[in-house]
Amino acid sequence: VGLVGANGSGKSTLLRILGGTVESDFGEVCLEGRLGLLDQEPRFTGRTVAEAMAAVTAWHRALLADYQAALEAGDFEASGRLQDELDRVGWSLDHRVDAILDRLGAPPPGAELDRLSGGERRRVALARALLGGPDVLLLDEPTNHLDSEAAEWLQSFLSGHRGAVLLVTHDRYLLEAVATRIVEVEDGRCVSYEGSYADYLVARAERRAALRRSEDKRLALIAREAAWASRSPAARSTKQKARLQRLEALRDQRPGLTRRRGFSMDLRCGLKEGMTVLELHGVTKGFGDRVLFKDLTATLRPGDRLGILGPNGAGKSTLLGVMLGALSPDAGEVIRGPRIRAALLDQGRSGLDAGDTVFDAAGGGSSHVRLGDRDVHVASFLGRFLFGREMLEQPVSVLSGGERARLLLARLLLQGANLLVLDEPTNDLDLMTLRVLEEALLAYDGAAVIVTHDRAMLDRVCNKVLAFEGGGQVVAYANRMQYLKAREARRAERGASPAPRPEARPAPRRPPRGLSWKERRELEALPAHIEALEEERAGVEARLADPETYRSRSGEVAALGARLKELDGAIEAAYERWAALEERL
Repeated sequence: VGLVGANGSGKSTLLRILGGTVESDFGEVCLEGRLGLLDQEPRFTGRTVAEAMAAVTAWHRALLADYQAALEAGDFEASGRLQDELDRVGWSLDHRVDAILDRLGAPPPGAELDRLSGGERRRVALARALLGGPDVLLLDEPTNHLDSEAAEWLQSFLSGHRGAVLLVTHDRYLLEAVATRIVEVEDGRCVSYEGSYADYLVARAERRAALRRSEDKRLALIAREAAWASRSPAARSTKQKARLQRLEALRDQRPGLTRRRGFSMDLRCGLKEGMTVLELHGVTKGFGDRVLFKDLTATLRPGDRLGILGPNGAGKSTLLGVMLGALSPDAGEVIRGPRIRAALLDQGRSGLDAGDTVFDAAGGGSSHVRLGDRDVHVASFLGRFLFGREMLEQPVSVLSGGERARLLLARLLLQGANLLVLDEPTNDLDLMTLRVLEEALLAYDGAAVIVTHDRAMLDRVCNKVLAFEGGGQVVAYANRMQYLKAREARRAERGASPAPRPEARPAPRRPPRGLSWKERRELEALPAHIEALEEERAGVEARLADPETYRSRSGEVAALGARLKELDGAIEAAYERWAALEERL
């Protein structure tokens, strides 16, 4: 289930209520099975990453202990049931812990939790949620601080997850691939839509059109009844009391559609075409013995929207610092055009004083701001960004992550910059604000540099891409799809890695016997069978990760997701069969 809604509508609060970290005012939550929760502000048990992982996998050690105790007590019914459960979840989690930490780009097991950055803590928290053996996964913005490859892996993991998933995310590709139902939180109500994210967009538009028609009829009826009620008192005879009661009921009726005002952004700065905004010539930068990028040459002109790709820690933020002049290159030259005004939206959402009110943060203490060639009152200006008058005196410290981002976007508009540098701009934005930002960037006549792991934004907005490919190499591509094809070609050249052998598992206590001729033939054929299944799974995962699948072949997505689950089950069953046959050799 994908949970969507505007910033501040209550999505995170709902997840916390379901996860048991916040109490509801009314009602109750009934949960069967284990729960995995990724909160926006994770808390940990233990001092190191390894200790945090050990705390969340205690359920597995208890399951093994119960199985061993049942065997020793001769309780074969209980031991059989526990063995089935261990077959399902795996007899050892050590390899899974290491694999998930590695795929998410989390810090090593020995890293101290107190010294981790916010992004590193989020990745550890996500690994904890996935490793808890959850029957129900509650994930609040799981792709924040994940690079593109990690997001693609998470998409594959969730598509094959056997339990239930409730997901809050701005990643539209992830929603489209994983969700089978979308629930929208609006005006304190939850409205459910069956199908994928694309199905939701269509169904939501149809529902809102129907509600709008219904609301127009209600208002017209109120107008007619009010006109009758305003006539002479003679019209209000005893027999007409029912009509007056009906009028009051119509007035008290809650509208089926909240007329929530949208907003738009115009970031255009009037920069002339053809001029150079920024040039990099043979730029190199590193720290100590580690070179982040070397001999990098690139040019930015008006209308360029440059996306920067790469794993966490590759040096993307450092490159932004070099472009803006905050850091000096070790070699090479950075040339900035005349009269270039740069504006930065950084990943930490800095630039806001937590003690300021929303009004002061936007106006800088003034009652009016300069917008283009005229002065606009701060309250009116903030209203364009969906900050109502009741929010103007709120301190910045109580704003949600998305509301802070929206406030920073409002300030960005006031700067009139002709070079926009956006570091993970999509984090914590709701889907509506994200679409508004994308439309503003598509119409922007300056140059924009965008560091983001949001695959949909990269595909829709960016007309150039720089990809960090390791070893100090930063390669230019026309778009993300060209980069993906080049990456797959390199992997194909290196050759497929051998399929992992099944992990050793303790066998149940039953009399061993040899293999029949038919079983020996089956055992010989299993490696090739497993390899074929894994190749098919890789192909399905690649199609699910390809944006073109959702653009032109969206009808295949559900079937691909179902096939991926079938393949995961078939591969696991084949490995289990292989292990069982080898035990009896």
